[in-house]
Amino acid sequence: MRAIVMISLVLGLVGLAGGAWGEPAPVPVMHEEVGRLFDEMGEQVRGLGSHWHRHFRPGGPEERPLISFMLHRRDELKLTPEQVQALEGLRADFQREAIRREADLRVAELDLRALLQVEPADLARVEAKVREIAQLQADLRVARIRVIEQGKAQLTPEQRTTLKTLLAAPRGGPRQAGMGQ
Repeated sequence: MRAIVMISLVLGLVGLAGGAWGEPAPVPVMHEEVGRLFDEMGEQVRGLGSHWHRHFRPGGPEERPLISFMLHRRDELKLTPEQVQALEGLRADFQREAIRREADLRVAELDLRALLQVEPADLARVEAKVREIAQLQADLRVARIRVIEQGKAQLTPEQRTTLKTLLAAPRGGPRQAGMGQ
């Protein structure tokens, strides 16, 4: 947002300076450059938004960072040391796998960008890359759901009932205070 304000301010100053010095401002070149900047900025914002969305809100309630939630609530869930160790292992293994998968996804996105730079674009290769990206995203999502289910399987029926109660509590309430989630 600050970049948009800065660009608007620069454009305004260039317009004023051109009028004050009696020289016309280079409107066509500036217009093309500003358009390109806005396109790049939009792409960056979309990328940031999708990264934010994937990281903090991967899906519905079934895809919350549930294992971390359970570990933060270990006292309320009355987790045994063995359960804590198993959950921490699941979380660490998934984090390693997610880092690898997200790196593969970023590389595929870079490859797609490179394919789209070529004029005319090779649509068959572009389509294949888009499908590869979709498959990588799906694989990551399935892996996340799988590890959540493995984490829930570590709980006893009583602990699952307590977990459901904790999850049903409104976000931002006293139970969520200080968690940073």
